[in-house]
Amino acid sequence: MEAARVADNLAAWVKSEVGEASARGVVFALSGGVDSAVVAALAKSAFPDSHLALLLPLHTAAADVDDARRVVDAFGLHARTIELDPVYDALARTLGAEPEEEASSDLVLANLKARLRMLVLYYHANRSRYLVAGCGNRSQLSIGYFTKFGDGGADLMPLGHLVKSEVVELARCLEVPRATIEKPPSADTWRGHTDETELGFTYEQLEQYVLGSLEDNAVHERIRTLRRNSAHKLRTPKLPPPISAMGS
Repeated sequence: MEAARVADNLAAWVKSEVGEASARGVVFALSGGVDSAVVAALAKSAFPDSHLALLLPLHTAAADVDDARRVVDAFGLHARTIELDPVYDALARTLGAEPEEEASSDLVLANLKARLRMLVLYYHANRSRYLVAGCGNRSQLSIGYFTKFGDGGADLMPLGHLVKSEVVELARCLEVPRATIEKPPSADTWRGHTDETELGFTYEQLEQYVLGSLEDNAVHERIRTLRRNSAHKLRTPKLPPPISAMGS
């Protein structure tokens, strides 16, 4: 992959898509991970002044917030930090959950976090007439590894055709901070979470599956199961047949 050329093409694509939507720029969540850092660099290239990086800590480790701020400084981003702990805690308790259980791998609460962040992104997108840029890559999208109407809720997915290793290659080309490139990928769903621990396989194995070279049958079957179970995430809501075709 010619990383520099890919970066230029993706930034140009982002700019074109925003223009076609008669929008003014892009807003995105900055987590401190490599995917969002690459999206940040592309957004800054496409819209030097009309972009907004939102840092949305939600019972997030201080080190992750520091990583996100390093990316802000590295690229000179227009950024805003919005602490979501009190909103999330109140919402979780209203729904009958216990938000204090941060060490718990409760996927329902994890999805609630992602959807709350999406609400904040679209609030600012609407206010500024921006589009929301998502940070999902091809590896994640191939198995539906995102929250429906959460981090999957976006207008653009600039990394959607790049597997994880290509995102890392692009990050190095764009001079994303080294600590961000090397940190274990995590969706920040609960304390100590990493993507690979939750998935049960590595991004390298997932990439091998996507590119058709995976030889581990057990991992192959687990990925097939994930793809099957998440197929609903990858399509628009289903409609019933037209009334004229439903019979009497």
